[in-house]
Amino acid sequence: MPNIFLSLSLLNRLDLRQYAGCAFPRFFADFLSDLRFLLYDMSSVSEMAVPEVDKKLLEELKAVGFPLARATRSLYYSGNSSLEDAVNWIIDHENDPDIDQMPLVPVDIDLDAPKPFDIPQQVKLKAEELRNGARQLWKDKEKELERERGKERIRAGKELQEAKRIAEENARKRMVALRQAEKVQERRAREKIRQKLQADKAERRSKLGIGSTVSSSTPPTPQTTHERTISANVTSPKKAELLSNCLRSMRRTHKDDDARVKRAFQTLTIYVRNVVKNLDVEKFRKIRLTNPVFQERVGCLTGGIRFLELCGFERTNGGQFLYLPREKVDLRILNSAMSALNFAITNPYFGLLSVEQA
Repeated sequence: MPNIFLSLSLLNRLDLRQYAGCAFPRFFADFLSDLRFLLYDMSSVSEMAVPEVDKKLLEELKAVGFPLARATRSLYYSGNSSLEDAVNWIIDHENDPDIDQMPLVPVDIDLDAPKPFDIPQQVKLKAEELRNGARQLWKDKEKELERERGKERIRAGKELQEAKRIAEENARKRMVALRQAEKVQERRAREKIRQKLQADKAERRSKLGIGSTVSSSTPPTPQTTHERTISANVTSPKKAELLSNCLRSMRRTHKDDDARVKRAFQTLTIYVRNVVKNLDVEKFRKIRLTNPVFQERVGCLTGGIRFLELCGFERTNGGQFLYLPREKVDLRILNSAMSALNFAITNPYFGLLSVEQA
């Protein structure tokens, strides 16, 4: 019994509020409530037993005709001292209503006894039931948390994909805008070149005394035919587009070495400008391919020699030289080349965002 009272004392001191944050507070509270109820039931029924009396005196009382219950009661309450005291107690209490009832006294349980305290089977079953319920609740909680984590992973993945899509869309829009701006600048540059060529042509005609109009009946001279051929080849934007695409290809091929590409563009600009300013000086129209300076600045880059060939240079002497004959010099092509080179040098995004093939 003291064990039961001790358990009740501990339960009464337990504050369930400290378990409010646990995963299964309701089950734990129900378990404690049921356990407290069972212990109260057990504590309400005291463990009673027949008291120990002198067996010899008990047998003598029974021999003279006293019932077992009355003899036991008389010996217990008279102190087990003597037969005479027991008989006197019976005479004094013969009118007591419970004189023939077996006396019961509380059993004195030794807390230090080696015999363990037996927990009732009902308590064991209830405790096991509550443990199973708590375990199942914990499993359900884990499953719910795993589902939530799965949903969170899916949501994060969708957000990442959406952010990536938006970034790619913005990059594509920037590419389109830059390409459009590049085309506008190219058109403006070609228009300026065309106007300059027309002004140069008008100036040459005025110096030669040729009118602005030519009679349709005048037969074309060989020089006039040659000029028409050149005009037909250059008025088409194809040549200017080929020049620009060649430079773009150089920039894309060597995109990891921007300094070398820029130096090659600057060197090509010098070659073309020297030809334009010195049409009759042959040394500016002839380039030795084995020249170390040329190889270092232009020849070693893919597309460098191709650009000069688009400007009119031809391979001669078994491929040892690039040569531009005087009669094949076309200022329109050379000016278009200079315009394309200037745009490639000044535009930091030139060739990096376009996809055309040179």
